[in-house]
Amino acid sequence: MTHDAKMTYRIGLLPGDGIGKDVITEARKVVETAASSFGFSVEWREFPYGAEHYLNTGEILPDEALEEMQQCCALLQGAIGDPRVPPGVLERGILLKTRFYFDQYVNLRPALTYPNVPTPLKRGEGIDIVVVRENTEDLYVGLGFLSNEEIEATVDMKRPSYTLKGALSLKVDPSMKFAAQLALATEMGVRRITRYACNLARRRKASEIVLATKSNAVKELYGLWEEIAKEETSKEGISLKLVNVDALCYQLARDPSGYGVILCPNLFGDIVSDLLAGLTGGLGLSPSANIGDGLSMFEPVHGSAPDIAGTGRANPLAAILSASLMLEHLTQVEASEAVKNAVLEYLRAFPRQRHPMELGGEATTSEVGDSVASIIQRM
Repeated sequence: MTHDAKMTYRIGLLPGDGIGKDVITEARKVVETAASSFGFSVEWREFPYGAEHYLNTGEILPDEALEEMQQCCALLQGAIGDPRVPPGVLERGILLKTRFYFDQYVNLRPALTYPNVPTPLKRGEGIDIVVVRENTEDLYVGLGFLSNEEIEATVDMKRPSYTLKGALSLKVDPSMKFAAQLALATEMGVRRITRYACNLARRRKASEIVLATKSNAVKELYGLWEEIAKEETSKEGISLKLVNVDALCYQLARDPSGYGVILCPNLFGDIVSDLLAGLTGGLGLSPSANIGDGLSMFEPVHGSAPDIAGTGRANPLAAILSASLMLEHLTQVEASEAVKNAVLEYLRAFPRQRHPMELGGEATTSEVGDSVASIIQRM
């Protein structure tokens, strides 16, 4: 698809915490370079939400901010998390809240081997896999309970596409501390993510998708996944291969070459994509997209690494590659390809000492961004 020279995109920026601010600066630089080269423009709207804002104000992510984000074409996010804030507060209050509010039901995580990047793979072995992770259900719905004896809880969960209401009553005898976490799979949720995976497979000229499952141990939850996925792939004319998630991890570590599109429930997708990141050179090269029918959000998979924030040691390539996914989503396909190809050319052609420190080089965060931007300018 060709670009529209008159198009202006309003992009929301959520730099977040730690190195999030460092890497988003470089992703923004690269997007602006691509915009200049391909004849469109970008307006940025920065949102301050993250650890510093929370510690200073007690506010995590207000609903008014979500309403304002809705005026954007896309969101580009850095990283969320800070040791000064209890685990889960920011992750649930910002990441999951945003995903659920905008019904971003697809979490897309490509895994690709890059030139001159050390990996544990055999020489000459390559990976070109995309994990299509269901992003709003499974164990991540936030329905968890902790008690010293019994649980009496009312469930009232609202999503843009449906509501879930009910009650949970549990008691353990003899009395002891226990926890219960509810996992959810709906027919609608499984159908739409399976359709997305089939469409992606077609775009990649693939005839099969693999479903990461575990119905032999969790019959009802993943049995429903298998039933619906079989129906949808049959309608779409795509073959479906079922692989237990533990066996899948084993096979990916042994020989990932036979895999292309992997469809995963939420928890399995989180785990499998991190395994693939380890096989392809690290989280500093792992982008992701949170995609829905409305506003979508793009972010590197890595965390906030506060210990190296502001030191120039952060690798911005995952954030830059996430920006490439964002440009593709905005139908700026040529610009998206240019950003991705610039990263490949940078790693292929630049000497090792000019690579990010994470990859054994000496380049600072901003120097990496400058190098990728300079390649785009020469294209």
